[in-house]
Amino acid sequence: MTKHTNMHTNRTETLPYEFLKSVGKAPSGRRVRGLLGFVVAGLLLSGCAAKEAPEATPVATVQVATAEKEPIQLKISSDAVLYPREQSAIVPKVLSPVEKFYVERGSHVKAGQLLVQLENQDLAGAHLKSEGGYQQADATYQMQLQRVGQDLKLAKETRDAAQKVFDSREILYKQGAVAAKDVADARISLTQAQNQYDLAQKKVDLKVAEGQLNAAKGDTASAAAQLAYTKITSPINGVVTDRPYYPGETPAPGAPLITVMDLSQIIARAHISQVEAAQLKYGDPATISVPGQSPDVKGKVTMVSPALDPNSTTVEVWVQAENPGERLRAGSSARVTMVGKTVPNAVVIPDAALLTSPDGATSVITLDSSNVPHKTPVTTGIRDGMNVQVTKGLQGGERVVTTGVFELDKEDPDVLAQTKVQVQAPAKAGEGEDQ
Repeated sequence: MTKHTNMHTNRTETLPYEFLKSVGKAPSGRRVRGLLGFVVAGLLLSGCAAKEAPEATPVATVQVATAEKEPIQLKISSDAVLYPREQSAIVPKVLSPVEKFYVERGSHVKAGQLLVQLENQDLAGAHLKSEGGYQQADATYQMQLQRVGQDLKLAKETRDAAQKVFDSREILYKQGAVAAKDVADARISLTQAQNQYDLAQKKVDLKVAEGQLNAAKGDTASAAAQLAYTKITSPINGVVTDRPYYPGETPAPGAPLITVMDLSQIIARAHISQVEAAQLKYGDPATISVPGQSPDVKGKVTMVSPALDPNSTTVEVWVQAENPGERLRAGSSARVTMVGKTVPNAVVIPDAALLTSPDGATSVITLDSSNVPHKTPVTTGIRDGMNVQVTKGLQGGERVVTTGVFELDKEDPDVLAQTKVQVQAPAKAGEGEDQ
């Protein structure tokens, strides 16, 4: 039997299968099975549409690091140029050909050691002549000194004798033994003798002789100095780094004849910003690294310029270090790293874990014990290479996301709280990038 709906009465009537078959409307067995399949599929689709599919939980695979409590240092690095501790580019004070070199380039010398002898025959003759003039002036001075001394002695004796005559006659005059004229004559003689003595004390002739002697002495000293300038000695301990001339050549005026450097210590001169220079002071530890030279050399800051370079508005800083074996060469390019501050017990995280917003605020994403991510604002301090100090926001021991932190930061807070995080171990050294 087959049900049939009457359109007028809205009733469902059952029609015999034979009737339907007689009018050609009875379905065959295959058609009936097809209709049943269509109906079942329709019912299933309608049931799925009625019930919405549940949303999938977000899954993120990340790598983490632990916020450690450890020392961290404020390091300031800059390119630098190496200079010797002391250097002397010796320029001859007299223009004369080179007679002989006593050292070669690379020779180690001591302060005061004879390095070069210049030709000096003419200067030796001038010195000898000046010495003769000095001896003559000295002899004249001695003669004048002797004569003035004798004249002074005679004048003094004459005055003393006249004084005695005057005193005796004055006594006799009081006793009535001599006339007043005798006393007056004695007074006149005493006055003349006193005048002669005063004149002798002025030493007019002796001053002239002294002037001549001093002039001759100055000429001799000048000639001796000119002669001494032909002997070139080292003013410092060091090594000869340049000797551009040969015996017989005359150095150009103002050109160095020989250069001596003290390379027992080296000075690296760097230029840094004002902000960085404010973090440094005398005595701060530092290291100097030179390409191709190992290991790095330890030194210390010896000078922080109090003034800016007018051309670059930077501050010049010197780092001085021992140079054993003189393996570091002056003029080489180097890299200096200076430690301005050390915090012994800081909370340190990798720089890769730090998030910085457009307004400059910094934060990290931490994982709790259930691997639930949380965005935590932090305040940073010292940066040391790939590490950064956290001064506020972390206590130490927290797990912070490193690899994958930027993907998590893109999620809305609600989605982030529901994200399932899978922690992946860091790749071991030597593993291929394809893996």
